[in-house]
Amino acid sequence: MNLPIGELAKRTAVKVPTIRFYEQIGLLSAPPRTEGNQRRYGKAEVDRLNFIRHARELGFEVDDIRQLLTMTAEPQASCHQADSIARNHLAEIERRIASLEALKGELSRMIAECGHGHICDCRIIEALADHSLCTGDHAG
Repeated sequence: MNLPIGELAKRTAVKVPTIRFYEQIGLLSAPPRTEGNQRRYGKAEVDRLNFIRHARELGFEVDDIRQLLTMTAEPQASCHQADSIARNHLAEIERRIASLEALKGELSRMIAECGHGHICDCRIIEALADHSLCTGDHAG
């Protein structure tokens, strides 16, 4: 396999600027280049980029992905650290979900209290202007 960057982008559903960014930050090694200075990628880069894309789709941060990729170099090592990274990520997702639920509740309450009259009497505008009218802590 000897793919130019455009073909790598198509096969992995990762945009060319993103591939270059991943190379720049060291998630993806700089590939060999042709005499015309074009990047050429092989199966290892396709696999690695698919791993990175999937991890990003699941919301993992770049530093976590870097650590997970490092772990793949030692396939017989314990997966305790990978488990820990995933558990920490799950805890963060649960925290964000709770925050979004609080936002949903507050917005639902504001909308329900809206009398559909005039802006000068609008409960939504009043609550947005005065945080003390909110019932819970919903700061993100």
